[in-house]
Amino acid sequence: MTNLTPVLEKPNDQTLAEINAKLAGFGPQQMLEWAIREFSPDLTLACSFGGVSGMVLLDMAVRIDPAIKVFYLDTGFLFPETYALEKEIEQRYGIKPRPYHPDLTPDEQAERFGPELWRTNPDQCCALRKVKPNRQALEGMQAWIAGLRRDQSTTRRQIQPVLWDNKFNLYKINPLWNWTEEMVWIYLKAEEVPYNKLHEQGYPSLGCTNCTKPVAAGEDLRAGRWNGSNKTECGLHY
Repeated sequence: MTNLTPVLEKPNDQTLAEINAKLAGFGPQQMLEWAIREFSPDLTLACSFGGVSGMVLLDMAVRIDPAIKVFYLDTGFLFPETYALEKEIEQRYGIKPRPYHPDLTPDEQAERFGPELWRTNPDQCCALRKVKPNRQALEGMQAWIAGLRRDQSTTRRQIQPVLWDNKFNLYKINPLWNWTEEMVWIYLKAEEVPYNKLHEQGYPSLGCTNCTKPVAAGEDLRAGRWNGSNKTECGLHY
């Protein structure tokens, strides 16, 4: 049987395949229980407060371990509804998600790189405001929990329950990898989990105000992100 004890060394393909074969039959709660058992206290949950998957995972994880670490990236360009949801979560669950901020304020970034870096060089903007803070959030961690699902976009069709994150050098756990948008909403409604109010206004996936638009019927759930450009990911996952 494969030893699932985490180490900060990249596992070989066989090890990952064996882990995923084991976890493929688990539900999200079982997978979270496994992750908490195997990786705590060096485990953290990413929740953007801008997507329904993150809210489901937060609710499930806090029920299993109320002390689980939760973080979010405060880019300085989040929607007011996103900040409001974070405050609601603090009160409901009695937790304090930790924000991670870019080194530069929006004004400092504008002075150094121009007033609309998200238009002139969106990859650089994401690198400054999301990827670098995310790296800081994962320092000292052996694994992180993310809300990636196969149905979210064409770039995520091959998501597995567990990945080795080459960018941040740790395991990435995807408990909702094979869930659908419908399944997520069924859970949210059944458990009365708070969610971002902008989801009811055509925003299935929320990032920064400058780069997020409503999604048209029939489009990918993330089609409103970086609308009008070829960019499809912020750089955290791909």
